[in-house]
Amino acid sequence: MAEQPLVERFNLRSRLRFNVETGQIWLDENRMLLMHAKAFGALRQELIESLGPSRAKGLLFRMGFAAGQHDADLAQKLFGEGDNYDVFKIGPELHAFEGLVRSTIIEAKIDWEDGSFFGTVNCDNSWEAESHLQLFGVSAEPSCWNLAGYASGYVTRFFNRVVIFRETQCVCCGASSCMLEGRPIEAWGDADFLQHCLRPEDAQTTFEQLQEELWQLRGWQREQRPPGKLVGSSPAFTAAFSLLSKAANSPITVLLLGETGVGKEVFARWLHENSGRDEKPFVAVNCAAIPNDLIESELFGVQKGAYTGAQVSRPGKFERADGGTLFLDELGELSPAAQVKLLRVLQTGEVERLGDDKVRKVNVRLVAATNVNLQQAIADVVLRADLYYRLATYPWEITPGFQGKFDIPVLWSVLLEKYRRLNNKNIQGISDLAMQGLMAYDWPRNVRELDNLVERAMLLVPSGAQIEVQHLFPGMVPVTALGAVIDRESKVANADEAKKDQLHETLLVDPFDLQGHEARLLRLAVARAHGNLTLAARLLGITRRLLAYRVKQTLMEGATPPDT
Repeated sequence: MAEQPLVERFNLRSRLRFNVETGQIWLDENRMLLMHAKAFGALRQELIESLGPSRAKGLLFRMGFAAGQHDADLAQKLFGEGDNYDVFKIGPELHAFEGLVRSTIIEAKIDWEDGSFFGTVNCDNSWEAESHLQLFGVSAEPSCWNLAGYASGYVTRFFNRVVIFRETQCVCCGASSCMLEGRPIEAWGDADFLQHCLRPEDAQTTFEQLQEELWQLRGWQREQRPPGKLVGSSPAFTAAFSLLSKAANSPITVLLLGETGVGKEVFARWLHENSGRDEKPFVAVNCAAIPNDLIESELFGVQKGAYTGAQVSRPGKFERADGGTLFLDELGELSPAAQVKLLRVLQTGEVERLGDDKVRKVNVRLVAATNVNLQQAIADVVLRADLYYRLATYPWEITPGFQGKFDIPVLWSVLLEKYRRLNNKNIQGISDLAMQGLMAYDWPRNVRELDNLVERAMLLVPSGAQIEVQHLFPGMVPVTALGAVIDRESKVANADEAKKDQLHETLLVDPFDLQGHEARLLRLAVARAHGNLTLAARLLGITRRLLAYRVKQTLMEGATPPDT
């Protein structure tokens, strides 16, 4: 009997989803594309003609390398479910499954403990060789660069050790089939060929790095992004940042408006760090956190003996921020007396400590912030109108939160790098399905939940793996790769039906007790219906009379009866 293919043995077909309604194809959590081979060939031709053979070879190799790493992630999920070598061979079968080539491992010397691999792979029906022959004819050198990159990326990720494949014979050179030879990178004595494909420091090539490389090769410049901790790419953020950046290197007073949690202090710090005052202090004061009877001494300082308990003189926030920036948050909480003194400081640039008659000059750039409606506060006589007009020289409203599909990828990459360092984990990015879940999630109106979510995901994901949906949303999956699946006869089947088939196949193990399973189903249905046989029959899709008969029959045959 012929050996069962690995794609069936490990149920890989069930991981492939076609969803015509949404225009998506999924292989596990990775989005796939079904495109004409000629279209890929045209892209390959343009790369060769525009970049030259050497640079095109390197780029195509690294593209294949990244794809191989992603397929290795899928294979490693199945590690331990069968023989190690069978799991490893999933890579060549996946490559064939994706329509790229039919690979057969001819020879393999594997040290599982050391992670060492020496091997030879025969490759039939390579799309890359076929395309190269059609477009360029017979070649003097092997041309399956993407194919070699895939094999290198797959084996490198699988063994967590850099293994490089190079093509030793190619259909483009007149051979009957293509042949790849793989060795650990240090085992290749001639390393000259590596300079155009993968260098040792590039062993963790990612799709994000390839995207950056493509930008550089095309000579394009990325749009200007704000330095520091300001992150965003939505049109609203870009327009707002353009206005904010104009005020950065100016002494003008800035009033930041927006809801709690939108990051007003982050923007204030950015203004300070990108001004000529960046080497001087940045002092932040939350006016709502200081009692009214202490706010004046906190802001303007206190002289010894000014009141009971004032045993030493100390400077206030204005003096401490001299030469730098003072950030006043929750401005609407200032007492009327503090508002009068603040207005005087803004007008004269002078402060008087509480209980002192000495005037001190200060050079402070003020950034104020509030989440209250200041116009309403003026109408309610809570805020002085003259103070408002002094502060609102350059008002800037921060839009709440972020704008989903525009800002999430940028924010994600920053937060991922932040928690990658904190957790000392080598994480291989995020799956396509997980990113789609982030984009589809109904976020609150600030980025704090995203920050918490990324931190939690970094805790849950194993080192060396990629973040998937279950790491982001444990217990609640906001998006699924639904659609049609490919059954064992290579026919398209409905995903729901396929799931039922998988459940039934799981049940069909030796020994299978049909009577026991039926009795258990009856018991569960009656329990869920709280003993109501009519409702239980409806759950099972049968009549009440038939259910009563089955219950009676179960009792007569000695099976465990349902609770009635």
